[in-house]
Amino acid sequence: MFLSNLFKFKEIFKKNLLLFILVITIFSLDRLSKIEALKNLKDNNLFVNDFLNFTLIWNTGIGFGLFSAESNFFYNSITFIIGSVIIILSYMGIKANKYDKIIFSSIIGGAIGNFYDRIVFKAVPDFIDLHYENFHWFTFNVADIFITVGIIFYLIKGYLLDENT
Repeated sequence: MFLSNLFKFKEIFKKNLLLFILVITIFSLDRLSKIEALKNLKDNNLFVNDFLNFTLIWNTGIGFGLFSAESNFFYNSITFIIGSVIIILSYMGIKANKYDKIIFSSIIGGAIGNFYDRIVFKAVPDFIDLHYENFHWFTFNVADIFITVGIIFYLIKGYLLDENT
């Protein structure tokens, strides 16, 4: 029984090696960018040009600061839901075809990056500030970019590409 399960695990790992590598790579890129932001943006902002600033803010909500709250219960509930979604997405990624694995790995890698910060820091450091004159988009981070790109590709694949052609 043990050997049978071990061989199944080995087969699942081999089939999903690309998924694991991409998730680890995305998580690592996110961690490195946040380490640099925490080190260099603590006391000052970096103004790059008329469209981009690097400004460190701490986000207790979900993506782009949505659902930020001071309540520990609310924060912990959202963190639990995010952890559950990561588990579900991981299962879906393991069961997905080769191209969908790439999409899922983008979302999962970014989600794990932000989840890590929620657990360790009790907030997610966001630092990329896109703006035009007085209009500022939500401040975000590298993990948010990968999550957003993954979701966009998932929607494009699901709604715009006809798989029957």
